Amino acid sequence: MKKTKELQKVEEQFEMFQILDEKGKVVNKDALPELSDEELKEMMTRMVYTRIWDQRAISLNRQGRLGFYAPVAGQEASMIGSQFALDKKDWILPGYRDIPQIYYHGLPLHQAFLWSRGHFHGGQVPEGVRIMLPQIIIGAQITQTAGVAMGLKKDGEKQVAITYTGDGGASQGDFYEGMNFAGAYNLPAVFIVQNNRFAISVPVEQQSAAATIAQKAVAAGIHGQQVDGMDILAVYAATKEARERGIDGDGPSLLEFLTYRYGPHTMAGDDPTRYRTSEEDDEWEKKDPIVRFRKFLEDKKLWSEEDEDKVVEKAKEDIKAAIKEADSAPKQKVTDLIDIAYSDEEPHNLKEQREYYEKKESK
Repeated sequence: MKKTKELQKVEEQFEMFQILDEKGKVVNKDALPELSDEELKEMMTRMVYTRIWDQRAISLNRQGRLGFYAPVAGQEASMIGSQFALDKKDWILPGYRDIPQIYYHGLPLHQAFLWSRGHFHGGQVPEGVRIMLPQIIIGAQITQTAGVAMGLKKDGEKQVAITYTGDGGASQGDFYEGMNFAGAYNLPAVFIVQNNRFAISVPVEQQSAAATIAQKAVAAGIHGQQVDGMDILAVYAATKEARERGIDGDGPSLLEFLTYRYGPHTMAGDDPTRYRTSEEDDEWEKKDPIVRFRKFLEDKKLWSEEDEDKVVEKAKEDIKAAIKEADSAPKQKVTDLIDIAYSDEEPHNLKEQREYYEKKESK
């Protein structure tokens, strides 16, 4: 398809924002965020912790001890860096891969495991933790985010609603509807697309004729930016700026994070070797977010092999304890689901069903 000069001019505006290159060297000194040494180390800690968690979750899934799971290795920078830029009173509306963000926002780890198993306690979010449950329907969280952001604006809260989807989610109708609504009402919303290039199995180039996902912000009249999603400092800086734009009344933002998931789309039978090459995998692993940030911190004398080993052991201990706590949760019953679904008078037909299941469960 031959592109017009006007379209080419638009696309040229969306150059990838980057602070650290693949070797961990600063290439954009003016954009370096103001973070303390302890904050930098905490970001690294969370990425390493998440990588170990991911490895363990995959193993548990294969053992039949965990339910639905979507691997995250390779996307740690886009997840951890963006959540780190938020305030605890901001709202997160995640997709089903975005468990690390809601864990660091306050959801206990054992509840994350229970959610994966389909246990209702996994969805009983603690008081004061501002998250929605991970959305299974692709892109549905985007329109919901516009609604939450509208509520924040009406209540006069200086907070934002932030949501995550993948490049596949950006091909959904909800993606355009949510952004359009947020733009029309100038809402404090941040829409993050973690472009890991293949959605479930379709290359991003076959999903859209647009050179970037970020440029789709133009149609909604909102800010758009493409970011190196393997660079945690760039992710943090872009998210922080988008958050400030939202709370200052300057409207919503669309951030496209260029990233890569090393594993399958989910553990439910996906085989990425059918649509990805080993050469592509090797190329993206050279951009690994943890390796890149490790080099940056080591150059600053802020990280060592001993530091990383401590994080790895802590992650393993925490995961073991969380799984044990999840295992000790009471077995889920149909009558439990009836109790939490209805707080008032139950319909007549449901009363009959309750009686049936009470007898069955008492045996």
